[in-house]
Parts: sequence; structure tokens; C-alpha cells
Amino acid sequence: MKQKPNIVMIIVDQWRGDCAGILGNHFVDTPNLDRIFSKGTVFSQAYSAVPSCIAARASLLTGMAPKNHGRVGYQDRVPWNYPDTLPGKLAEAGYHTHCVGKMHVFPARNLMGFHSVELHDGYLHNERCRGSHDMVDDYLPWLREKCGAEVDIIDAGVGCNGYSVSPWPYEERYHPTSWVTSRSIDFLRRRDPGKPFFLKVSYHRPHPPLDPPKYYLDRYLNRELPPLSLGDWVDPEQKIGDRGIDSPVPTDEKQIDLARRAYYAQLTHIDCQLNRLIHALNERGLLDNTMLLFVSDHGDMLYDHRRVAKTLPYSASAKIPLMIKLPDSWKADTVANTDALAELRDIMPTLLEAAGAEVPETVEGISLLPYCKGEKEYDRECIHGEHASGHDSNHWITTGKEMYIWYSQTGEEQLFNVKKDPDNIKNLAKHKPERLECLRKCLVKELKPREENYVIDGKLVVGVKPKSILSFLEKQGSKK
Repeated sequence: MKQKPNIVMIIVDQWRGDCAGILGNHFVDTPNLDRIFSKGTVFSQAYSAVPSCIAARASLLTGMAPKNHGRVGYQDRVPWNYPDTLPGKLAEAGYHTHCVGKMHVFPARNLMGFHSVELHDGYLHNERCRGSHDMVDDYLPWLREKCGAEVDIIDAGVGCNGYSVSPWPYEERYHPTSWVTSRSIDFLRRRDPGKPFFLKVSYHRPHPPLDPPKYYLDRYLNRELPPLSLGDWVDPEQKIGDRGIDSPVPTDEKQIDLARRAYYAQLTHIDCQLNRLIHALNERGLLDNTMLLFVSDHGDMLYDHRRVAKTLPYSASAKIPLMIKLPDSWKADTVANTDALAELRDIMPTLLEAAGAEVPETVEGISLLPYCKGEKEYDRECIHGEHASGHDSNHWITTGKEMYIWYSQTGEEQLFNVKKDPDNIKNLAKHKPERLECLRKCLVKELKPREENYVIDGKLVVGVKPKSILSFLEKQGSKK
């Protein structure tokens, strides 16, 4: 009988799907990530169906499509009451489960099936505004113990959702990224040695604040940056947008340039921390029977097309890195790269299958293991994505070759060949009416059952008020 593998899931917040050497990006330094997954499988067409933190993590932890877990935009303080979760099912299968870092659930200390969580969700707006962040966050009390009672995570002076830049003011080992790694390594010491383990290593960065340790920022300062992407569909008068008074979004060229360099510096800092984790697994004799998975919850526009942050359907926002390395002890031949369409809901059934655990009926994702082993051909027709976001509320369909986008408040339609044009430069909507109509019908089929009434008489209806939370989830929350 094959021994159950240990599972280490590394999830990073706001890491774009084009930002690693192994993904073809030769500007960013990710030698450790590239090395780790050079013997694994890279999913080149992986997406976040609702590209913002909360909804994306709901798909990851439940294996459900957004329309069925109920989160189709960004809305905090809605309780998480899902009966079947990835860590919960692995715990039932005999795993010791632990998370370090970001969860972004509500209540903040909800274990979601983990045996234990060491939490750092970032700035914690809701808790800070209610004066309770010291009670829920594990990182901040630790930081104050090490550096002084008056120290805070925002001491670099930059916005928690903004794009101004200032290096981390303390030693690198006290940075949140380093803390997540250190606490993850300590779990390897404290784990139950009689059980396989599931460890979620959840980094808050490269999500702002853009506060990398100075060493990592310095190594990018004198390099020539690749040009920003600018689509032929972008209004030259379009303003970049704001993120709130506490999170400025600079618009002058020098500060935009610096923000992009700081973002890349955050990635390289994480990359070096991954090597610390691999060393720890190897030293404890665990690496040979450990499955590794690397993923992000969504990307970052990072000034491409004159936009920042997430929620948008474009590759910079909705496309994610997804890489899987099977345990060496399996001695399995693996496919190095696959165009198979993948989404965050696929992670739960993938890891449950690897663990030999039962996949609950609520799971709507598909296991990616057959793709890793070359046992299955590309067969998913499309993925539907969306995000309620005011004027920019959007729905999209991607086949992995094409992407159709519909802005529900304006009726604007876009069509991209994502294979030939991965940066979404040329809008083909006016040039390929037949393909536009075909993919529009796919979206109509997807949206027809929805409560918002996006479809009437077989046609998309413009201007329907979008919801971030679907009614059944609102009702569940109101009962608590």
C-alpha cells in the first residue's frame, strides 16, 4: 500500500500568472521556485474565477464554483459556514493539518477544518477599526515582542492596499514573509510524527504594502523594466484610479516604475524563503514523500492597461501561477507543462485524490493529477469568471485559447486570443463577430439561472445591479 504523502500547499496573495522564470518571465528572479517545479507540472492556463482575496479562497477551500459558494465579488464580514472543506476532509483522512499566514475568512479565527492556524491576514481593516486586531492576529504580538511594544506592521509608512513604496524598516527576519516561513518550519518540528501532514504556507505578499526588505528592492533598481501592456481598447484619458486615502496609487512615471520594481522584489524575497522551507523538509527526511503545490489567489494589474490591483478579467488579474510537484517516492512520470484549463476549485479534489481521501459531492472542481501524469487529455470546454465591482462589474468566458468579456453595467464586449495575445493588447470583438456570438451564448447559458436576472429572453441585460454575495449566503449569515 502506497504511503500517504505529506502535502505542502504554498499560496501567495496577488502573484501574477506571468511572474516566474519557469513561466517565461526572464526579468523576475525566482531561481528556487523554478528549480523546485522543474520536475513538476506547470498549468499555463490557470485562472481565478473571482479574482479577489475572499471569493478566491472560498473556491480553494471548498472546491465549489463561486455561484455555489455564494461569493461573486468582494464583501467581508460574511460568515464562513461550509460543511466540507479541504483541511477538514484531510483531517478526517488522518492528516495533521496546519495553516500559517493568511486565511481571510470570517470570523478571522475560523479554523475552516484546520487543527490549528497561526494567523496573519495583513492589515486587518475590520478588526483594527473595531480595536480587536491584537486579539486575532498572531504576527503582530510576535513582532512587538521582538522589536518593541510600539512597533507596527505599517511602520514602513506605505498603504496596505496602495502602490507607494518604502523598504521594510526592520531586520529581514522580522518581515511577515520571513515570519510565515519560520513558523511553517517550526510546525515541521511540532507536527504529529505518526500522521501525514497538510501544511498551508500562506504568504500575504506580494499584496501591498510594497515594503520589501531593502536588499531585494536594491537588486531591481538598475535593471531595465519590460514595457507596460497597453491595449488598443484602453481610453488614453482613463484615470488609473484610487485605492483610498490610506493607500495612495501614484500616477507619475517615476513612482510607477518604483512600484513595479518593489512588486518584483517581493516575489524574489518569497522565492528565497521557499528555499528555506525546502531545506527544512529535506533536513527532516520529509521531502521524498511530500507533494508540493504553488498557487496564488489572483494577480495584480500593476499598471498594465492603466489599472492596478485585481477584480478585472485580464490576464494580469485573473490568471494565476499553478504548479504541482508529485512526491519523488511516487516515481511517476510527469508532464512538464499543460494547457489544460484549471481553476482554484480544482485544488481540493486534486489534493484529496493524492491523499486517498473521499471527495465530497459538494466539490465541483476536477482533480488535476491525471493531467500531471499525462493520463488525461485537455477536456474542459471553458471557465466562467466574474466580479461584482460597480461600474467595472464583469463576466467572462475563457476556453484557454480565447477570452470573451462582458461589462454588465455598460454592455461593452471584448474578445482576445489569449494564446497569441496573452497580454490582452488587441480587442478582436469587431473583427470576429462569429466567435463573439458563440462565446456570448456560452455566457448566456451560464448566467440564465442566476438570481440577478442577467438574462431575459435569451439575451444579456445591461445595467442589472450586481451582487457581491448571493442571496442564499446572505440568509445563512443573517441567521448567525
